Amino acid sequence: MSTVQNEHMILRRSAIALTTMSAILVLSSCASPSASDGVTSGTSSTNAGFSASDVMFAQMMIPHHQQAVDMSAMAETRSTNPEVLALAKQISAAQKPEIEQMQGWLTRAGASMDMGHEMHMDGMLSDDQMSKLAAASGTAFDRQFLEGMISHHEGAIAMARMIIDSSNAEAAKLGSAIVNSQTAEIADMKKLLARL
Repeated sequence: MSTVQNEHMILRRSAIALTTMSAILVLSSCASPSASDGVTSGTSSTNAGFSASDVMFAQMMIPHHQQAVDMSAMAETRSTNPEVLALAKQISAAQKPEIEQMQGWLTRAGASMDMGHEMHMDGMLSDDQMSKLAAASGTAFDRQFLEGMISHHEGAIAMARMIIDSSNAEAAKLGSAIVNSQTAEIADMKKLLARL
């Protein structure tokens, strides 16, 4: 194994360590997919193939993104702050197409749309937190929304770093786009939160 390959493997393992232990276990169980499931190994140089890491990322990020979309939809009826409303619209507009894109990956890979079991993902709000957010309005909602979405974005960024070095160009591009856009949104949300 070359030095570059060894460094690539160390970086990928470090990124995966940012997720839960169960994510790592799932990855190891998926590391040798059968030829019939449409998933290629992580060494594929084609754009058509998705590695086990790419598939796992999509299976995790789809529900993660969906919760952000659900949170953003709440803002439409619970916030009167134009900046919060604009941010919620921006988040929803970015993440809905990304959900569709990742669903497309899984379809092309012949993989399930979910992991088949419950799994903690960094930044996801609990059912209780979502209920409290749904019950809030006005400035109280805005604060909870921004605090929750900052944490949500931080979790998404950690997950997206799993695929920024993917051999699949589409996966790598999406990973980088999530890291860049959500890092910028976190900075905006922190400024907005400080003004509330």
